[in-house]
Amino acid sequence: MDYLKRIWLTPLLLLFALSVTAAQAADDNEAWAPTPPRLSFIDGEVSYWREGADDWARARANLALAEGDALYTGNDANFEVQFGSRSFVRADANSQLSLVEQEEHRIHFTVTSGRVSFDMRSLAVDDTVEVSTPNAVFVIEHPGYYRVEVDSRDTHFITRRGGEATVITADGRSLSIYPSEDIVVTVGDPVKVATYAAPAPDAWDRWNDERSDRIGESISARYLPPDVYGAEELDHYGRWRVVPTYGSVWIPYGVSTSWAPYSTGYWVWDPYYEWTWIDEAPWGWAPFHYGRWVNIDGFWAWAPGPVVRRPVYSPALVAFMIRDHDVSARVSVGLPGLWWVALSWGEPVVPWWRHHRYRGHPRWDGWGGPRIVNNVVINQTTVINVGDIHYHNARLPRTILTVPAAKFGREQIRATVENRYRHTDFAPVRGELPIKPSRASLSGGAPKGVQPPREIVSRPVVSTRTPRERTPALQDEASHARTQAVPESRYVIPPARRAEDARTLPRPARGTEAGPERVPPPRPPRYEEVRKSMPPPPAVIPREQATTRGQTTTREQNTGQREIRSVPRPAQPAVVAPPASRPSAPAAATRGQTTTREQGTEQREIRPVPRPAQPAVVAPASRPAVPGSVQQAPRVPVESAPPRGEAQQDKKERPLPGQPASQTYWGRDRENRNVR
Repeated sequence: MDYLKRIWLTPLLLLFALSVTAAQAADDNEAWAPTPPRLSFIDGEVSYWREGADDWARARANLALAEGDALYTGNDANFEVQFGSRSFVRADANSQLSLVEQEEHRIHFTVTSGRVSFDMRSLAVDDTVEVSTPNAVFVIEHPGYYRVEVDSRDTHFITRRGGEATVITADGRSLSIYPSEDIVVTVGDPVKVATYAAPAPDAWDRWNDERSDRIGESISARYLPPDVYGAEELDHYGRWRVVPTYGSVWIPYGVSTSWAPYSTGYWVWDPYYEWTWIDEAPWGWAPFHYGRWVNIDGFWAWAPGPVVRRPVYSPALVAFMIRDHDVSARVSVGLPGLWWVALSWGEPVVPWWRHHRYRGHPRWDGWGGPRIVNNVVINQTTVINVGDIHYHNARLPRTILTVPAAKFGREQIRATVENRYRHTDFAPVRGELPIKPSRASLSGGAPKGVQPPREIVSRPVVSTRTPRERTPALQDEASHARTQAVPESRYVIPPARRAEDARTLPRPARGTEAGPERVPPPRPPRYEEVRKSMPPPPAVIPREQATTRGQTTTREQNTGQREIRSVPRPAQPAVVAPPASRPSAPAAATRGQTTTREQGTEQREIRPVPRPAQPAVVAPASRPAVPGSVQQAPRVPVESAPPRGEAQQDKKERPLPGQPASQTYWGRDRENRNVR
């Protein structure tokens, strides 16, 4: 029986394990919440288009871009988009840039016209930036500076600051792009590719460098995690203080006493985050998507809380509230009223976006400080009822804001302070907000903007993969989205490239196929080319293979080889061996041969010095002489040794370098190396 039970239970357990794994994978996918690229700077007339909108609308700073959004600059205009902690894309006049897809380790842009620069001071490992153009697609996997210029005929891709990339043409050919190169892709069948040295930086490149340098000089970056955008803007529009209760807080400049958070801006419908707050202040990104707002002695301060490793973006950190009377009268009066208030220190946000598992459940994603509900610090495992939360800022005057329900997200009007009701008359909204979006909500009611030419918008581009199917921004406007100026089929997919049949584009000769009007500048030699042109180093002879006198000897010394040549010398007379009390070195040769000694890193020849003949000395009787041996001179007693000065009177006096000639040199004969 036990055996039969195991047979039946094994498939059930396997199915249960698979279901748990699938659920965990789904949770992991939902756990990653993308931080949308931020439209951080605008100069001139810039417009944007969101799928499902009626027309191109005028763009404003701090706009959160969604997949499918397109930006276009008019004459003498430019903009900047931040999509990483130190990654920016900037476009010049008459340029179009679109955000196609954004994944955890991949972001995809398209450039159909104009001049665009990608300035990435840092790029995480395995992260990829893909740039699609009408003639080729460029895949960037290294930090650096990249410049893309697209016109009706050519596409230029320039790399600087160590940037490297890969270009893939429409027919599937690929080519590696090295630092400081200019790749020119010319339209044709097939397309032509030429490579040059990168030209000298111009005013556009210098302006990009100055914009990116502001990040490294930011003081506010010390108080925030690196993934929080807009830290450099806080330096110019506020100051930091440290208070005992909240730690480091930021206080904005130039706000009136009647000002309240989330009062100067408008609501926009985002395809992923749904209702998103866009603030009009230049510093209005970080304080309205991270942290909390607190009131200190009558003035407002933004408290980011303790620095966390991975902050989580929120479309707005507010608590939406509604009156029970409006809920019951929804059928008779139409849209119910909607109010909001900024979250205070440690209060949870009740999501109205993302998956249904997260809607309506209080969360503290990205918050590193204490978790507070009704002014009480709670445990992380405590179950919280949304209806029982009483928000602290709602009790303060002029903090509850609202707009007419018919104009919420449809017109850019200022919010008004609610003075008709008390804070106890409102109840928090649980989950989905009661107001539905319209096509005007996709731009927040922004006025009409400049529209790019039809031939620019409809140009197909090259991509490495088919874009995934996206849910329409508005469920009831799917048919309308297909009738807009941007056509649905905008991508030319290259053939599949596998490892065994991938075709590598041969590197063209420098300066070919570029047209007669462009003269390539001289290209500096690469390190590999210089190394190949150098002659091979001479062979190293081991120390054991040193030759005898009269032959050439080599020895490896430090980084090179130095040749030591022996000098032939005439034969020398025999010299009497030293006394037995001073044995000679094992490697010392007999008198008359050349002796070398290793000193430092080279060999120095020691030359013997002939001595005058000495009288024969009779050996003592106690030690008879051995026939055929050399007689040794007797030692002189110490007490009978003459004074040092007297024994050296006959030695030639030599002054030391830098001393007068009157000073004598005693001690060691530096030339003969003989101790006297």
